[in-house]
Amino acid sequence: MNSLLIDLLILLPGTAVLLWLSRKALRHPGGHGFYRFFAWEGILALVVLNRQPWGEQPFSPHQMASWLLMSLSIYLVIRGHRALRDQGLASTERQDGALYEFEKTTTLVTTGIFKHIRHPMYASLLSLAWGAYFQAPSLPGTVVVGLTTMFLLLTAKSDERECLVYFGEAYAAYMQKTRGFIPHVY
Repeated sequence: MNSLLIDLLILLPGTAVLLWLSRKALRHPGGHGFYRFFAWEGILALVVLNRQPWGEQPFSPHQMASWLLMSLSIYLVIRGHRALRDQGLASTERQDGALYEFEKTTTLVTTGIFKHIRHPMYASLLSLAWGAYFQAPSLPGTVVVGLTTMFLLLTAKSDERECLVYFGEAYAAYMQKTRGFIPHVY
């Protein structure tokens, strides 16, 4: 089968799934879910762009960096989701239709992974994007991962605005003492 056809058979259904998952968020431009859709789309594009050389040279420095970043991505998403599920007390009382059910937290989570970084889920996506990029770094991949990074930063900033509205001063204080993506750094 033609390589371009395979790419399209991955990209088109993948985009359709992402559109369906983001259908509510895309109705709210400027919301965190709106920007997250474009970050997800960028990650999908990186996977498609680098699918052929994926794992061909598993011990090359760039692929070892890729596997490390993708492992970090898995760790961050598991820890972040678990903390939100166990401590966030998600409830339907939060009527924001753009949020997924697990995002409808009613308690500010500041322990576990959230004690060290405010955005473990977005840091996970950032690690995944860069991990996919390092499978086969290229100029087109650099453009896509740069845009994906920008959309994830916009996602985080928008999420922070939303959390400030919902949690108020408690979230502002949390922002002052906890970094966004890298403990003690950024």
